[in-house]
Amino acid sequence: MEVNDLEYFFGEVKAVDKISFTVKEGEIFSFLGPNGAGKSTVINVLTTLLPVQKGRARVAGFDLKTEPEKVRESIGIVFQELTLDRDMTVREILEYHGRLYSMPKVARQERIEELIKLVELEGKRDTLTRHFSGGMKRRLEIARGLMTRPKVLFMDEPTIGLDPQTRIRIWEYVKDINREGTTIFLTTHYMDEADQLSDRISIIDHGKIIVTGKSWELKNALGEDLIYLETSDNMGATESLRQFDSVKGIREKAKGIVVMINTDGTYLLPEIMDRLRSGGIRIRAVNLKKPSMDDVFVHYTGRELRDSGAEKGSVVVLRAGGR
Repeated sequence: MEVNDLEYFFGEVKAVDKISFTVKEGEIFSFLGPNGAGKSTVINVLTTLLPVQKGRARVAGFDLKTEPEKVRESIGIVFQELTLDRDMTVREILEYHGRLYSMPKVARQERIEELIKLVELEGKRDTLTRHFSGGMKRRLEIARGLMTRPKVLFMDEPTIGLDPQTRIRIWEYVKDINREGTTIFLTTHYMDEADQLSDRISIIDHGKIIVTGKSWELKNALGEDLIYLETSDNMGATESLRQFDSVKGIREKAKGIVVMINTDGTYLLPEIMDRLRSGGIRIRAVNLKKPSMDDVFVHYTGRELRDSGAEKGSVVVLRAGGR
């Protein structure tokens, strides 16, 4: 997948701001960002649910503008919003989706059984989805998205609203699907989800890609360890600690400072505390930790991940291969 200078406007509001990125075949690629960042809009454009306004993109080898039908034939989608018919059974939903794509009857039936087993709904084949829990519905949504063996599976906030145990199970399905060769494009605002699943991550906010890299690369860019300090004089502490060769950078927080260091913090911390005390600066609180994706997001955006916004969600329209 290749995206170049993609832009999208809702009226006067620029939801996607000239972004460019690539997704390698067979990888799990994640857009990490808050609600309203532009994640769902990008998915809606790449899955042909919204038109290309500005920029260029190729999905599964096909041009999004000139070959939209080929794109649709090559992808699967798991929407942010549940789109299952409450009055249809598991088997009926998968059967209907296979028919939409004109799958041969034998291949269709074989695929249905494979997917029912994959998402562990064997005992629910003939149960109406109105009786399903949120986790069961999400598993069926994933099965439906895989019905046509897509080259690329788009998953827009696939675990939103699910309990922690169900989220972890969905992660296992995603990894299994990827191991079979399916490229996965995932959007999420869960730090741990992006961290656990992704081969590469792009942090997106206000419609712009801020940074892209492997999880470990993004975290290592902050240093080997982070030291959180609250002191009686944070400005004075900052000036004093900048004299350490192992200090990579210092960032202000609401109540203190974050010291990014390029060495083992367990050895440097005593020296830091001695330096501050000898300078007459009282230490009120201290915490030593390894960098996390939360720290990465704060570092590059200057604030913590918000869980609010006005972005339009996935367009809930099912269309198949131009039919």
